[in-house]
Amino acid sequence: MQNLLNSQFAICGLALMEQIKDESIHLAFFDPQYRGVLDKMRYGNEGERQKGRSVLTQMSEEVIVRFVRELHRVLKPSAYLMLWIDKFHLCEGVGGWFADTTFQSVDLITWDKGKMGMGYRTRRQCEYLLILQKKPIKAKETWSLHNIRDVWSEKLTQEELALHPHSKPKNLQKALIESCTKVGDIVLDPAAGSFSVLECCKELNRNFIGTDFKNTDKNYQKD
Repeated sequence: MQNLLNSQFAICGLALMEQIKDESIHLAFFDPQYRGVLDKMRYGNEGERQKGRSVLTQMSEEVIVRFVRELHRVLKPSAYLMLWIDKFHLCEGVGGWFADTTFQSVDLITWDKGKMGMGYRTRRQCEYLLILQKKPIKAKETWSLHNIRDVWSEKLTQEELALHPHSKPKNLQKALIESCTKVGDIVLDPAAGSFSVLECCKELNRNFIGTDFKNTDKNYQKD
């Protein structure tokens, strides 16, 4: 797998994970583009950044399940999957995504963006990071930092927002990587967006495997 490390690939995340050995990844991040949420975001009066969101590659629920199963296969026992969701996921539930895996939700972090977004009723200001652990469930040996709050306030810069419509808080990602991995460990992000996880890994001397595939949902379908 040495040929996969610390590069910015532009292939399907499923194809990338096929090249990864079983139980070889120490930590994974996943920010799925979920069709149901994107449909809800088409308000008709979006700004330029919101329009950018609505035309991004979209994943069906079936595709997300395939990603989750592959992530489960490549993660080491007791390793974490950091799964980004929004309030629609919280309301509708995502338990079906984890069928046939041993993933268990062990915590939740609310990311306060410090800036109001769109909304049918209330204005959206938060996203949520669902922390899943592959069994066996352990805390003491797998989580070293104890100053990470379950409400994390971090406002993105204009430069970060310009890189990708779904840019994520780098300082939070960095804290999680530092807490859940050691120097030289491998962190996976199969839907990497702006590759901010890669930047965190470089700063922390971790290895990274990831890709950002800009194409349509049909490319995820089986042959």
